[in-house]
Amino acid sequence: MGVSWRCCDATACRAAGAAALRQRLEAEVGADRVKPVGCLRLCGMGPLAAADHADGSTELVAGVAGERRLDLAHPFFLLQRSVVLERCGLVNPDSIDDAIAQGAYAALDRCRQLAPQAVIEQVARSGLRGRGGAGYPTGRKWQLVAAQASPTRAVVCNADEGDPGAFMDRAVLEGDPHRLLEGMAIAAHAVGAAEAFIYVRAEYPLAIERLRTAIGAAEARGVLAGLPIQLRIGAGAYVCGEETALLHSIEGGRGTPRPRPPYPAVSGLWGLPTLINNVETFAAVPAILREGGDWYAAMGTATSKGTKVFALSGAIPHTGLIEVEMGTSLRTIVEAMGQSPPGQVKAVQTGGPSGGCVPAALLDTPVDYESLQSLGSIMGSGGMVVIDGAMAMPELARYFMRFCVDESCGKCLPCRAGTVQLAQLLDRFVERRATAADLVQLEQLCGMVKATSLCGLGQSAPNPVLSTLRFFRAEYEAAISAPVVP
Repeated sequence: MGVSWRCCDATACRAAGAAALRQRLEAEVGADRVKPVGCLRLCGMGPLAAADHADGSTELVAGVAGERRLDLAHPFFLLQRSVVLERCGLVNPDSIDDAIAQGAYAALDRCRQLAPQAVIEQVARSGLRGRGGAGYPTGRKWQLVAAQASPTRAVVCNADEGDPGAFMDRAVLEGDPHRLLEGMAIAAHAVGAAEAFIYVRAEYPLAIERLRTAIGAAEARGVLAGLPIQLRIGAGAYVCGEETALLHSIEGGRGTPRPRPPYPAVSGLWGLPTLINNVETFAAVPAILREGGDWYAAMGTATSKGTKVFALSGAIPHTGLIEVEMGTSLRTIVEAMGQSPPGQVKAVQTGGPSGGCVPAALLDTPVDYESLQSLGSIMGSGGMVVIDGAMAMPELARYFMRFCVDESCGKCLPCRAGTVQLAQLLDRFVERRATAADLVQLEQLCGMVKATSLCGLGQSAPNPVLSTLRFFRAEYEAAISAPVVP
């Protein structure tokens, strides 16, 4: 039968020339033997295409002319454990028939034969924690929503992935949208929700297009059993990644957070008990229902179960999308998978603007919620940036602080004014005109903003400053131009 091709049609490869690559392959073997698929993961080398040979072997090629052959036996691929991304790169994201042929909606069919509480118990047994950054136990959240005395409830997917360099959720939306819809439908059955919403950022036009196609096809096929899933498009506000700001935006209001409690699980969208999870969390659910909670819990660590998807970028040869078991060390990810030569890495930044920097001396740290938190960083949604010696840490901290200044909604004073003052102080360190008093004020102001801001944006904005002060304090001290006279 010859060779068949799977051509990456995700955003990164589109930007690198995927259309020209696909056109060339169709001319060579015929359009019926070239299938558009989602992310093939090694995004930094795109455009990518996978050749599936009649003997069962597969090879990956890169470049419009297919001039590079990539080794699938490379640790970048071999060390991955695909759960959320198991169909991404294999299924045509615009074909519900292809998705169903590869197992889509089978877990939902099984779920409907179970009592809602039995579904929640499987999710709880799995140990799945929210993949949006907070790491709250998913089964516990589902149980809380289901327990509310309300005739109806709502399910909301937070697809407002706004961290710089993060594209984990985008890959699922573009590459396997039916996986998200199935996970949301399972959640709606479990908590007793009658409606569902996907809040997706406007900067993801391809994801929006594919979600619309997938929702239309799923409704026409009847696989959602009457559950209406509506798209809501954001307007570019980073703060709408915070769950209460997101709900305000869906309701038609300004995207600003509100104090909690009450939490959305008790009073959320239009006052209804509302289940909010992000894309990756919902996308993990079908495999849990199909294989069982104990299967998922067997992966990862004692407190961080399962797998995690990361967007690996920065100063390394191999960048792209990876899914690894929780507990995999940063060294394995950066040196084995990313192929960074030993000694070249200065730090690894995790968690985006809310995260911190782990120095090279601690690369053996396992990637799990507690280990990263103990170092002043967070898991976050999954951004992971490798930093080399060319980057000064005060400058990196300023970059993230300026981002927070731009994205603050302005509702609370500590975030609105405190981040501006922090950015101004960091200017002095970057320009090497700081004083010893500036260093004292920088640390004190970080503590104040962290302790008194209304929502997670302000509360976590100081994290990049605090972590770089903790591990790279000498760089701040070297920027002090003259001592302060008492």
